[in-house]
This record gives sequence, C-alpha cells and structure tokens, in this order.
Amino acid sequence: MPVALITGCSSGIGRALADVFKQAGYDVWATARKTEDVAALASAGFTGVQLDVNDALALEQLSERIQQQGGLDVLINNAGYGAMGPLLDGGVPAMQRQFETNVFSLVGVTRALFPALRRNKGLVVNIGSVSGVLVTPFAGAYCASKAAVHALSDALRMELAPFGVRVMEVQPGAIDTHFAKSAGHEAERLISEQSPWWPLREGIRARAKASQDKPTSASEFAAGLLKAVQQSKPPRLVRLGNGSRALPLLSALLPKGVLESVLMKRFGLGGRL
Repeated sequence: MPVALITGCSSGIGRALADVFKQAGYDVWATARKTEDVAALASAGFTGVQLDVNDALALEQLSERIQQQGGLDVLINNAGYGAMGPLLDGGVPAMQRQFETNVFSLVGVTRALFPALRRNKGLVVNIGSVSGVLVTPFAGAYCASKAAVHALSDALRMELAPFGVRVMEVQPGAIDTHFAKSAGHEAERLISEQSPWWPLREGIRARAKASQDKPTSASEFAAGLLKAVQQSKPPRLVRLGNGSRALPLLSALLPKGVLESVLMKRFGLGGRL
C-alpha cells in the first residue's frame, strides 16, 4: 500500500486531499496542530499525527516513526495560511510569521522526510498559489511566500532528481475552503484607525474575500491533484481551480502598468490619501 503524508489536514484542501488519497488506496498520514483535529482524523481512519510544521524536534520524531513503518511515496506540503493587510502595517513580524509557516516549514518538513522519500523514490507536492504569480495589493506577504514556494520547488526538483525523488508544484486558484475566513481574521487583526490605510479598509476586506470568487470545491481540487500524482510521469506544474489558468495568463500578457492599474482600482487604491 502506497504511503502519503499530508500536512495541514484539519479542514479545507488538506482534509479533502486526505479523503481522496485514502479512497484511492493510500495509507494516509494526516497532520494537524490541534489535539481535537488529530482525534477527528484518527476516527476517520487516517494515521492522525499532531504536528507543528515549525517544530524541529517533532519533525525528527515523525521522520523516525515513518521510516520504521517503511518509506514514503507522496509528501504533500499543504500547511499554510494567508496574511492579509498592508505590508507596512504588518511589518517584519508579520512577514516572519508568514514565511515561517508557508516557506521555511516546507523546507523543514521535506528535509526531515527526505530519507523516507529517497527510500521509495517518492514525490514531493508543494502547494503554492496563483497569488505567487499574480501579485495583488493587501496580500504582499502571502504573495511573496507563495512566489518563494515556486522558486524552492524549482530548486528542489533539480537537487532531488539524482536521488529519484520528484517534485510537483501546485498553483490553486479559488478553492472553496476556510481560507477566506482565516484571511479575513488576519486582515481584521491588522486593520486599525491608526493605520494610514484606514480609509481603504474595505479594499483590504475585499482582498481577503477575493479567494472565494466562484470557488472550485475542495473535493474537485483534490480529485484533480490525485489524478496528476498518479500519472506515470507526474507534471512539474499543476494548476487547478477557478482562475488558476486565467490569472497567470493575465499576468503574462498585460503590461505591468496596466495590470497594476486594474488591481489598484479593484481594491480601492485608485485615489489619493
């Protein structure tokens, strides 16, 4: 039985992926941070693992545990969140938090599980975003983190190839998950009357909700990704979900100035303060 380990499975894309991989016959190791979420995953038939993806000791213990059970066929680096709001309001601390979860943990998890992946000549799947290609205002930290995921995926693909370990990058579009709700909470945490951007707060809120513009269901996304993973030669790049192809095309074809004007108007940045 092939083994898949998926991070961030408490809800949304992670849980949908766990479900479809289990249905396809995989032994699914599903991770989450909260005890109650791990218990729910275990009761659903997964190997539930409590994991903070930034905890080096926990990753070391997980690596030892999964090697004792055999190798690893598929690692899906899915854990992450979206920091919303003006870059200068969040500042360096917000950037650090965003990169720790969305970027640094990807390297940490993959490094810890590399021996198990090497043993089975496995596949690493990194969940990026079209936001790493089409950068918008009020999501700069998130867009930057996903652009970093894309660059790291390219580097890892070349560096892991001699060991028979492959790397796939996934750029989801709008997917029906709790992402917008979480992003909204992140935005509200930063929105303040003391901010120079306070008059533009509705634009910030609009950006936090933008990921739910006619979203593709998480189950449909998961089924599409499973299909890509199971190909004899898994593709380097997979785009799934509403807008996943159109938005990168828009970014590539429109002159930068025109694109920025469109995005500024869309999120309320057309005037002067």
